[in-house]
Amino acid sequence: MPAPPQPSPARRRERGTTNSMTALQTPLPHGINLGDPKLFERAEAHEAFRILRREAPVHWNPGTEEANGFWSMTKYADVLFVSRHPEIFISSKGIAGSGVRHPERFPELQDSGNASIITMDPPRHVKMRRLVNKGFTPRAVNAMEPEIRRITNEILDGIARKGACDFVVEVSSQLPLAVICGMMGLQREHWPMMFELTNSVLGSGDPEYQKEVAEEMRGSGAAARKTSMLGRQKMIGFFRDEVEQRRRRPGNDIISILLESEVDGEKLTEEDLLAFCFLLILAGNETTRNGISGGLQVLCEHPEQKARLLADMSLMDSAVEEILRWVSPLHHMSRYTVQDVEVRGQQIKAGDRVMMWYPSANRDEEVFEEPYRFDITRSPNDHIAFGHGEHFCLGAGFAKKEMKVMFEELFRRFPDIEMAAPAERLRSNFINGIKHLPVAFTPAV
Repeated sequence: MPAPPQPSPARRRERGTTNSMTALQTPLPHGINLGDPKLFERAEAHEAFRILRREAPVHWNPGTEEANGFWSMTKYADVLFVSRHPEIFISSKGIAGSGVRHPERFPELQDSGNASIITMDPPRHVKMRRLVNKGFTPRAVNAMEPEIRRITNEILDGIARKGACDFVVEVSSQLPLAVICGMMGLQREHWPMMFELTNSVLGSGDPEYQKEVAEEMRGSGAAARKTSMLGRQKMIGFFRDEVEQRRRRPGNDIISILLESEVDGEKLTEEDLLAFCFLLILAGNETTRNGISGGLQVLCEHPEQKARLLADMSLMDSAVEEILRWVSPLHHMSRYTVQDVEVRGQQIKAGDRVMMWYPSANRDEEVFEEPYRFDITRSPNDHIAFGHGEHFCLGAGFAKKEMKVMFEELFRRFPDIEMAAPAERLRSNFINGIKHLPVAFTPAV
């Protein structure tokens, strides 16, 4: 087995300079560049991960002229190691991507100070997370099941007589959106805007969502930055108005609860409130949408597993877990290293970025038996699709419940639902998304 590539001392020094052309010359194992979102759009990442786990499980990616380089963690154990050591690998310098190589060139990307719990480090992270924890407990999730089921059937009523639809746009995106918007007390008229802005912020690198950028610019890094910035500005502006409305007329919703909350005896600042709202709406609908979409896709691609589930719906809980392992709705989370550390013989220096690749960890041959076999009865199934440690996804319980209810109702009403055309994937190495999934089924009479 070839040894993982070991950066030379010279190359180590190059990474700390702004000489990006030199940095770009660092060889990539087998030419695999995990910084290229098109690799994921083409659904080629899993074969790349298989090679990397075997030959270069921890390796340096030099980045590009615009983006910083980063270390990739492709093995399950190494992802756990990074997740379990927030004192070494911090979140407060960003959790998505590796950041721009020359931030001074992009003043619009400078930190506004609106840090949310996902980009906080201990001890403040723990204190802020406690403010909303009670709304996401198993008890709270189970109490919401009747409402989740009602919303699900309302969505399915909308497609029942069609016989065909875009499953992402018309179904999978609508359930988590309705649930989180309801929990936040947002009026229904605003839900479509939240859907569009979520696409702009989290799917900013995909030309389809770069609607406010000149057509000739679409697909470029500049277009992605502008799309994300505009989406963020609009969403923050919207929530600023919502927060002010709750100050005047509090309700029984998360925003109102946050307005009354205190940390260390002090009320949250407006920046804290806006960052909380921003995170909740994005995280509350995007990953669940992709879990549902990817789940239907994989079940259609494995008809024997779908038939097995239809014959025994008591398998739904384990099926949802296997879907999450298989799909891994988030490609990566990144961390910033604050002290020198060694992982699998590689010397990671303070100031280096580290990427944890969840789809790769969830198919690690050392952890999962026959990891490329989709099995709705897999046990044990200790996937880390929702991360691990202190930043374990707050909404994991809701995501699983929404997926379970959606598939129960979908297959009860449309057991013959099938893909009518290939899925169109999102161009992103952050979100493991499907933009469009055409399906067909026997329409209701």
